[in-house]
Amino acid sequence: MSRIKARFDALKAEGRGALIPFLEAYDPDPATSMAILQGMPGAGADLIEIGMPFTDPMADGPTIQEAGRRGLKAGATLGHTLAMVQEFRQEDNATPIVLMGYLNPILAYEPARFCLDAACAGVDGLIVVDLPTEEAAVLAGPAAENGLDIIRLVAPTTDDKRLPIVLRGSSGFVYYVSITGVTGTRTASADELGAAIPRIRAVTDLPIAIGFGVRSPAQALAAVQAGDAAVVASALIDTLAASLDSSGRARPDTVRLVLDQVRGLADAIRSAKPAFARELS
Repeated sequence: MSRIKARFDALKAEGRGALIPFLEAYDPDPATSMAILQGMPGAGADLIEIGMPFTDPMADGPTIQEAGRRGLKAGATLGHTLAMVQEFRQEDNATPIVLMGYLNPILAYEPARFCLDAACAGVDGLIVVDLPTEEAAVLAGPAAENGLDIIRLVAPTTDDKRLPIVLRGSSGFVYYVSITGVTGTRTASADELGAAIPRIRAVTDLPIAIGFGVRSPAQALAAVQAGDAAVVASALIDTLAASLDSSGRARPDTVRLVLDQVRGLADAIRSAKPAFARELS
């Protein structure tokens, strides 16, 4: 059983949703990025999403674009990102790690070699933003051979006819892009989530994670009440960016500020009344 499935099964047994915080590899430097990664499970992260910096992140808003630029400036490569995961695994062999990024760097690395190296490093799943189902064979085979989940993105514009096609061959969980547009620009309403999530549940048994607009503890709570997990990215990167000095370097409190925010999000999610308990009350 994959770490992702095991974690979602355990959370379901507990009757609560998951928090999936995001960090960009090497943002703003390798040591700070690593310290945040290592501190996230203790702060309440159930799964962790790591961004692989890329020069043309077309699905990302300004906040994560800047994080990617800082990561690249600090020397991030796919190899360095995998090395971060490998170091993390020396102390934590339970928390699922999902890499999120774009296809071009993986093609340059070579898909079969990338999937093998990712699995050996301790990666559990891949989200490749610009890889449509029709072209997924380039990665699907190597990923399956190495036990990596391919996590598909579903958007508000994905209609009922397209949904089964998008989710074909997916595993781990479904990532629901809750807004149209790029990351961090607005937040989906409870009514919008309430209309969208049942459509997805009708065609898959996979857990549903909601992202691309979850910023506050209240919004994270709303996401897990509608789905199974909340992905928080831009809000955490904003906190990190605001903590940097005028030269873009981390200050002594950078790691603490980000982890405190993760803690607040986790506390909100864990205070939620489980769905089965709401039905009985």
